Amino acid sequence: MSNSSSINEFLLLAFADTRELQLLHFWLFLGIYLAALLGNGLIITAIACDHHLHTPLYFFLLNLSLLDLGSISTTVPKSMTNSLWDTRAIFYQGCAAQVFFFFFLISAEFSLLTVMAYDRYVAICKPLHYGTLLGSRACVHMAAAAWGSGFLYAVLHTTNAFSIPLCQGNSLDQFFCEVPQILKLSCSDAYLREAGLIVASLLVGFGCFVFIVVSYVQIFRAVLRIPSEQGRHKAFSTCLPHLGVVSLFISTGMFAYLKPNSISSPSLDVVVAVLYSVVPPVVNPLIYSMRNQELKEAIRKVISWMFLSCGKLPISLHK
Repeated sequence: MSNSSSINEFLLLAFADTRELQLLHFWLFLGIYLAALLGNGLIITAIACDHHLHTPLYFFLLNLSLLDLGSISTTVPKSMTNSLWDTRAIFYQGCAAQVFFFFFLISAEFSLLTVMAYDRYVAICKPLHYGTLLGSRACVHMAAAAWGSGFLYAVLHTTNAFSIPLCQGNSLDQFFCEVPQILKLSCSDAYLREAGLIVASLLVGFGCFVFIVVSYVQIFRAVLRIPSEQGRHKAFSTCLPHLGVVSLFISTGMFAYLKPNSISSPSLDVVVAVLYSVVPPVVNPLIYSMRNQELKEAIRKVISWMFLSCGKLPISLHK
């Protein structure tokens, strides 16, 4: 293959060679996907329906759940379909679309996590200015900026990645179209342009990470000065889950794009990709609701409403 224009499809990594293991992979990913749909769907419904949760924190959490649903829907269903139908193929245009939407949603999610760190910083360190700094209009603007930055990064990376001549075959050592795997098929130094763009993007991401760390240093210093044990517990219960999500997301994502080829292997690449692309959308609903009493109560009301609706009994979420 002389260039990328002669490639009509890519071959994704197969998780197994035997039919039994392929079906096992299908059912495993189906369970993971349904768990992500259920968890994030419940959070979106609970926040949208309960007026007590119409605050900046939950507004950003609703956006995070939307991004999580989109990101896992970009990668997992195609992998499931390939295992079910015993194929590895993905059309060239489908691969480009997968790269675009994955970059769009993942980049927007990272920007949103940075905004959420700022929200927690203002709420705990500057509570008297919270209503001014994080009014409804400011929240909408920050969320729109997160989505917009994700779109910009997606356009830049997709355009660059798919303008590179490819001559090393069409097999990708990943279960979805990942840019580092596509760059391995390059037959010239043209890949350096996209590699440079990735490094620049990661530097911006590292700057956001530094901002998050500094914000949490200030937050923890303020929390430790709270005289009430209940107040400290409430502050930690909203901050620690967010810090855990950020740590998992950043560490695995940066490792996937910065690891040297000398330690790269298909099995390691798949494990890292699962950790930064599949695990967060599944565990985010658990992490954010596990120690949040308000959100747990709202989700309980949603579940009650769903069961009672099946029995044709009306119920209000606003008791």
